[in-house]
Amino acid sequence: MVSISAGKKDAIQAIFSRKKVVIGVIHCDPFPGTPKYRGKTIGDIIERALRDADNYVSGGVHGLIIENHGDIPFSKPEDIGPETAALMAVITEKVRTRFNVPLGINVLANAAIPALATALAGGADFIRVNQWANAYIANEGFIEGAAAKALRYRSQLRAEHIKVFADSHVKHGSHAIVADRSIQELTRDVDFFEADAVIATGQRTGDSATLSEIDEIRGATELPLLVGSGVTPDNVGQILSRTQGVIVASALKVDGVWWNEVELARVKHFMAAAASVLEGE
Repeated sequence: MVSISAGKKDAIQAIFSRKKVVIGVIHCDPFPGTPKYRGKTIGDIIERALRDADNYVSGGVHGLIIENHGDIPFSKPEDIGPETAALMAVITEKVRTRFNVPLGINVLANAAIPALATALAGGADFIRVNQWANAYIANEGFIEGAAAKALRYRSQLRAEHIKVFADSHVKHGSHAIVADRSIQELTRDVDFFEADAVIATGQRTGDSATLSEIDEIRGATELPLLVGSGVTPDNVGQILSRTQGVIVASALKVDGVWWNEVELARVKHFMAAAASVLEGE
């Protein structure tokens, strides 16, 4: 079967100027207006993000994703206030100004339109959208694919340079609605709805996709494939040998816990473990 994406420009090569990448995730502290916010100043929230960015970049990662992961429990896209995109855009611009690496934006949960607004205002290169096509039952309830509205919004902004990295068989939820369809079919839907790269994940943050699932997704599309959770120094070589990149956070945090700060020594150890595959690209 000919892939829908056949002949499409490689987004990884275009954004990162390399064939394989390691992308670190900045899990921002809770933002004002969210349940876990305890009065930390905007300046302190920004400084925490910049410290994490510094440790990632100093350790050798190739790019960063900025994410409002402290805003748990996450709201549905239509319930996210403008203050979230505003603060994320400020953080993004600060990171972009200080560090010369490609940047992505993920606004949780599944808020593709705020992510595009943030990316445009802050100068990011791509967004991550967990549910791009179809629908599933998430922690937040029923979540529909964002592709149709998001791509129209991107066109209105004339922001086609901002690429879309979209999950296939997204974590943190039930796929009972589409359980009669294979992972390959779900991946082809993401491809058909004009994503620029596909992300494979496990069942939750810190849980890796299996190698068989990675191979199944790989067989369904010619788009660049990344693994977006559960990547560690022990499995990064196997995973990168099958994909164009990994998105990593928990394994690089103090004590391996996602809400802790990024630890430079862990980043260096991870990049050393990935070096043989990265150098052989």
